[in-house]
Amino acid sequence: MAKNPFMKSEAPPPPTRAYTITVVGLPETIRVDPSQLPDEQGQEGSLLSILMAAGVDIEHVCGGVCACSTCHVYVTAGGATANEATDDELDMLDTAPALKPTSRLACQCVPSGTSDVTVEIPSWNRNAVKEGH
Repeated sequence: MAKNPFMKSEAPPPPTRAYTITVVGLPETIRVDPSQLPDEQGQEGSLLSILMAAGVDIEHVCGGVCACSTCHVYVTAGGATANEATDDELDMLDTAPALKPTSRLACQCVPSGTSDVTVEIPSWNRNAVKEGH
């Protein structure tokens, strides 16, 4: 996993319980098993890592190191179970279009697994759906 060497904050703990992620507009849900977290991009157990491993290709120009805002998503349910956004993440979110109170960077948002999560990918980032949809 890529790690931004300039981030001062500690990595959030990975999820400890199984849960599901629903992506608005996609027919299937993604089952997350904390004992089998993918080694993709972003923090361990991040929405970016899990969604990419499930075939949801979310834009992430910086490689998941919190150095851009291209993986901006809306966590419309279950967001309270995720780690709190760091100052670094909030600074990057300030550069993202169409912010909402539920905005997060998928590379930094790590749900604990205590609740299922629903994610909406903003309309300008529609390359995030599986190829051949």
